[in-house]
Amino acid sequence: MIRRFLFGMMAVLLIAASASAAEPVPFTVNSLAKIKAQYAGRPFILNLWSVNECSYCIAELTLLGKLAKKQKRLPLVLVATDSPGFAPAMQKTLGPLGLAGVDSWVFDDPIPERLRHAIDPSWYGELPRTYLYDARHQRETIVGVLSEQRLRAWLKKHKLAN
Repeated sequence: MIRRFLFGMMAVLLIAASASAAEPVPFTVNSLAKIKAQYAGRPFILNLWSVNECSYCIAELTLLGKLAKKQKRLPLVLVATDSPGFAPAMQKTLGPLGLAGVDSWVFDDPIPERLRHAIDPSWYGELPRTYLYDARHQRETIVGVLSEQRLRAWLKKHKLAN
């Protein structure tokens, strides 16, 4: 009886330990306003990526993951342009990269163009794409892979570097 209980507890712990990331929050046309409110008066990084349609996104997520491991309070928001059905794949991707605890969202609209337009009317879906928001929420757009040098310079400028 005790052996069965211990075996069951170990199975539960193993399942809990293997959970790679929290369930992403559905991203709708109003989500960017919520994110900006959460970071009111503070700079933050908004990274757009896809587990399904972006081969370059993993390189950028790897860079962000290394940084997130060193800077526990990195103001990073990840938005996957995949549909909610890709949430398990997203979680499996983010966990090993050190991004399990990062604020994570997933597009949740049958017409993704609406969400892209809500983020940036000039964005047509190219990935990866990163927006570096300052404390006044003026943003700089990075199309393509964000370089480590550029990211570190932005963090230093906004007094976010360790």
